[in-house]
Amino acid sequence: MGNIVAIVGRPNVGKSTLFNRLTKSRRAIVNEQAGTTRDRQYGKCEWVGREFSVIDTGGWVVNTEDVFEEEIKKHVTLALEESDVVLFVVDVQTGITDLDNEVAAILRRADKPVIVVSNKSDTFDWQYNAAEFYALGLGDPFIVSAINGLGTGELLDRVVELLGPVETSEEIELLDLPRFAIVGRPNVGKSSIINAFIDEERTIVTDIPGTTRDSIYTRFNKFGHDFYLIDTAGIRKKAKVQEDLEYYSVVRSIRAIENADVCILMVDATRGLEGQDMSIFSLIQKNKKGLVVAVNKWDLISDKDPKDVKELEKSIRDSFAPFVDFPIVFTSAITKQRILKVVESAVEVYKNKQKKISTSQLNEFLLPLIQNYSPPALKGKYIKIKYVTQLPNTQIPTFIFFANLPQYIKEPYRRFLENKIRSKWNFKGTPIQLFFRQK
Repeated sequence: MGNIVAIVGRPNVGKSTLFNRLTKSRRAIVNEQAGTTRDRQYGKCEWVGREFSVIDTGGWVVNTEDVFEEEIKKHVTLALEESDVVLFVVDVQTGITDLDNEVAAILRRADKPVIVVSNKSDTFDWQYNAAEFYALGLGDPFIVSAINGLGTGELLDRVVELLGPVETSEEIELLDLPRFAIVGRPNVGKSSIINAFIDEERTIVTDIPGTTRDSIYTRFNKFGHDFYLIDTAGIRKKAKVQEDLEYYSVVRSIRAIENADVCILMVDATRGLEGQDMSIFSLIQKNKKGLVVAVNKWDLISDKDPKDVKELEKSIRDSFAPFVDFPIVFTSAITKQRILKVVESAVEVYKNKQKKISTSQLNEFLLPLIQNYSPPALKGKYIKIKYVTQLPNTQIPTFIFFANLPQYIKEPYRRFLENKIRSKWNFKGTPIQLFFRQK
């Protein structure tokens, strides 16, 4: 679970192109939520039935000459720490540069599998030049062209081979209980809220160190609830610089989010929403996880006005639109104000993710609505939706609408149907999927 492959290398060797090539299969399915450029640094790749995450570290490099080399070396080191396999991308058309040599020196010292990717071998003639990369001392270079896809299949075969068999130890250790991840940027109070959840009766708590290097699973079993909290907070405070912190917290969050059912995204009441919160939110969305937003440090806001609560809620929902149907809890880990409400909201969202609506109920409610407000005609053709059903055994509630011309149904109408479903049944906090198929 949660394997990470990092792409490193100096600028302009084609890291982003390779990233897009490896993750494109999923890109078509994933809704691209608008967000910061940093979102584009994370994607999923699926190859021969194996799924893993790909991170392009290039997006975190600050591009100014004086700190430039330092930045690159720093990100290579971080990538080594946090990933399972490293792809070191070099440019066959320019050959080895000093910076390539420096990066290679860091990679040679690590005991992590590294693959040298000789990129830009766009035509046959360039492929012979790849031999010079043996000099980097990191084994056989893989000849690829990220632009036209040459050699990427062989590269992925090797990645999957290096990732080894899927870890099952974690699945055996952990009982089949809901898993809630506490995520958020650094210093937002993730550790304090976990301590607030569990401190009274430490005896009931069993700490199971996650097999993923940086998540701790804590079993929470009281007040009638039983689940695992996945904590990524404060495991290793190596990061001293802002960029590292950002990179760390995003990579950390990836592992926690992928292993969770519901994510509790903590936001700092004193600072409001920041870019990094948006990055983490988009990770939660891409992984189709349930969401509870916990606004922490609410005790530090002195002259609170009921209007402030409404305004802050509205600004959070506006930022996360079009997904707006999720619980927001104002809390304080220090005074323990409403922390049980956070747990209850997460449990509710977990149940909503599991919810099944019978086909007869769906059709009874939706078909009359669809008749009164049918999808707009396109090119003079009328679209008729005849039948709707919920798919069984899906990660999130998934509804299939059967129509005569499914390809003509556009996003606004899809959203209209989703809103109607949400208005009738409680799917608060969980994403839902709607598909249109030919009847």
